[in-house]
Order: sequence, then C-alpha cells, then structure tokens
Amino acid sequence: MTVSMSETRLSARQVARKIREGRLSAEEVVAERVQHARRVNPLLNALVAERYEAALAEAREVDARRARGGAEDLPEFAGVPCTIKESFALTGMPRCAGLVGRREQRSTEDAVTVQRWRRAGLIPLGVTNTSELCMWMESDNVVYGRTNNPYDPTRIVGGSSGGEGASVAGGIASVGLGSDIGGSIRGPAFFNGVFGHKPTGTLVPSSGQYPIAEGRARRMLCTGPLTQHAEDLMPLLRLLAGPDGRDPVCRDAPLLDPEGVELAGRTLLQVDDNGQLPISEELRIAQEQAARHLVRRGMVLRRLKPKALKHQFEIWSSVLGVASETSFAELLGDGRAISPALELLRWTAGASPHTLPALLLALTEHVPKRFPRHVAQTLTLAEELRREIDGLLGEGGLWLYPSYDAVAPRHGAPVRALLRLKMPFAYLGIMNVLELPVTQVPLGLNRHGLPLGVQVAAPRFADHLTIAAALELERAFGGYVPPVERRRAAG
Repeated sequence: MTVSMSETRLSARQVARKIREGRLSAEEVVAERVQHARRVNPLLNALVAERYEAALAEAREVDARRARGGAEDLPEFAGVPCTIKESFALTGMPRCAGLVGRREQRSTEDAVTVQRWRRAGLIPLGVTNTSELCMWMESDNVVYGRTNNPYDPTRIVGGSSGGEGASVAGGIASVGLGSDIGGSIRGPAFFNGVFGHKPTGTLVPSSGQYPIAEGRARRMLCTGPLTQHAEDLMPLLRLLAGPDGRDPVCRDAPLLDPEGVELAGRTLLQVDDNGQLPISEELRIAQEQAARHLVRRGMVLRRLKPKALKHQFEIWSSVLGVASETSFAELLGDGRAISPALELLRWTAGASPHTLPALLLALTEHVPKRFPRHVAQTLTLAEELRREIDGLLGEGGLWLYPSYDAVAPRHGAPVRALLRLKMPFAYLGIMNVLELPVTQVPLGLNRHGLPLGVQVAAPRFADHLTIAAALELERAFGGYVPPVERRRAAG
C-alpha cells in the first residue's frame, strides 16, 4: 500500500475514511507528510519544532488498533496528520510565541483544544511559527526567524498563525489549529489561499494558550481550524467547541449542519470597503463575483457601508486596550516590563531580542489612555456598529467583507504601512470586536499566482451559515489551489 500524490490532496475526512476502510495505512500517510515537510519546510520555515518520530509511532498504533478492533474502534480523524500553532500547549513542544525569554519553555500537557483534536485521532507533526507574542501580521521573531509564503517566498504568510497558513497551504498538513484576536486565523488563510474559520466569540475555550487575553478581550480571542477543504471546517470545529471548566467566558451552543442550509431568500450584505481604505481592483472584482454567485443561488443583495466601519482600527484597538490588564511591555519582559524606548535604540544597533513591530506596539500602547474621552466615544461607536450589523444580518444573513487591501505583500511591507498609519489588518480585527463567526474563503489566484479571497460573516452562533457559504463558493471557484499547481501553470 502506497500513498499517491492525488491522495495527499484529499480532505481530512476522506483520508480518515480511507484509513478506517483499510485503503490507506495511517503510518504511510504520516510518513508521506513527514517526507514532504522535510523537503519544503527549509524554504517555508513553517514548522519550528517537529515530533516526526512520535507522530509515526502514533500512526502505527492507529493501524494496530484497526487491525485489532476494526474500523468501529477508531475515532473520527484517526491517523490524520495536523500541525499546531506554537502558542498552544502541546506536550513536549516549545510554547514561547517567539519570545526569546521563553525559548527554553516546554509544555508538560496539551491545551484543551489540542487534547480534543488528539482524542479524535488527529496526529500533530509539530508546532508552527508565530509573530512575537502573537501580536503582528508577519510571522517573524528572533527565536525562529521568518516564515515564507508557499506561493512566493518573498511574501508574507500573515500572523500570528502564519506558520499554520504556510503549513496547510504548503501541504505539510491538510489541517491546522490557529487562534485569532485580530485576524490571526483569517489573515494567514487569506495570504496562503486556504480556508480559515474564526468561530463566534466564546464558542471555543482558549485555555492552554500563551499569551492569553484578559477581560473582555477573552471574548475576542478565538480558536479555530485552517484547512485545505471547506468540508473539514465544521467537523473540526465541533471537536473544539464547548466549555472546559477553565475558560471563564466559553459557553455551550448548538452547531447546526452547514450541508442543510438553504441560501435562497437570505440577506447578503455586500460591503466592498470600509469607506476609508480602498481595496485593490482584483480583490474588489473577486468579492463582487462571489456576491453575484450567491445572488444566483437566491440570496437577496444589499449594498451598504456602515459609517462606523471607517473607524474599524480605532474600535478594535480601543476595545483591546481597555480590556488588557497586563501591558504589552510587561509581556515582552516575561513579567517585568521592558523600556520600549531603550529597546528601540538597541534594535537600531541590532542588539535587541525583540522585533520592531512588537517594540512599536509597546511604545504606543498607552497613548489611547491619554485620551479617555476619545476612547469612550470609540467604545460607544463599537456598540452602535454591533447593533447596526445585528439588524442588517437578522437571524440568517451573510456579510461579505474584504480581508485586506491587497494580496500578500512582500516581507517588511506591513511595517512600512504601519509607519504611514495605514492599518489594513483592521478589516479582520473588526470582526473580533463584533464577536461574529467568520470564514475566510479562497477565491482562486491572481495573474501572478497569488491567492485571492473574501471574509464571510454571519450572526453570532450561526457558524454553520458561513461554512455553508464556504462550501458553495468552493464549488463555484475551486477553493484551495496547491502551490505546485500554481507553479506548473505559470511555467
């Protein structure tokens, strides 16, 4: 029995089914992924710590278990390889989130979400890169270095689950676990041309992550899957969801079946930009084509641009800033606040253990608190926007919204945009404030072979609706396009 290249393009559900039926060996599936990772990871730097031998041993146990008890003895995803964002606890693996002061840390247990996936039979190959302390949109840090985009290594993978985006798009694993407080699942999914789902706030526990959000921001921090295929999103989400007794905000809520969703008659809110930051023409056209397809499926189009969206960055940063009890400077110092100004001087001399985006955040994090009236007005604006969007979506509408202002930029471009006070990542972050479920959906490649895509949002706890739209748009636009096929078409 051998694993062919066509079989590596199967969904996780299909691979699990073939393993249960005895048509694939779990050991050979994992071995093929390990071999592939050894080929591509030196270029991508997606996986920053591996557990290949342990993964192969777990795969052999799956095969032995099947031989002893048959298919009925195997859990849902038995033998399917996955990767895990490094900020999640995975027994024996590092969990420093790119912080030099924590690089010797090793997890002695699994985060609850990792535990739930492993209990369902998923086999982690290792942990993947993040931005420093998971608070920037480039996955680059002093501990592990920079992760490169599988479609063009000169371009970013996004952050902070950027290693996951590159791992899934690069074929190291077909599914991966990420977290998202300001677009950290959806940005990497967009830049790397895969599916990513940010669940409704409070649906999935965040226990076992580092760093962990505080106060209201805990409701904004969401754990969810990145996948090559839309059909894997809901089964993986079902495994993750539900209280664990440790996360103070997580609640129980039903997850309905996306396959049973009828799109006809539902509202489709089409917002082509936020009214302040223009979107590239190719992304605007891709989103418009997605909207037209959903209208052909019977959805009722509404074109609207809520005025508060112009302030999406201020809203996201104010809500996050007010919620945080521990300063970012304190996190950078692993409990003892650094001097951002001094570290910035050290950085210019190449002597700081921190990245420039992290230092800029630490330097400016207290600025909003000097303007309490403006912050209060912004928080009021956030509530007004929340009520407006709730009213527009009703109980079963969908919302199409850009993921970013352009396709994956080159390395370093996001920092230069930040210095010009341009914040395109706020297209993602505003959804965390609203606590809406959002699926990032790939919409093919542009003429340079870089991924296009769109965010699809729905009312809170209607995660099945965004995934239903993802399934429909995957059928219409083809979904994930492997980088090897992109290169073959270009060459």
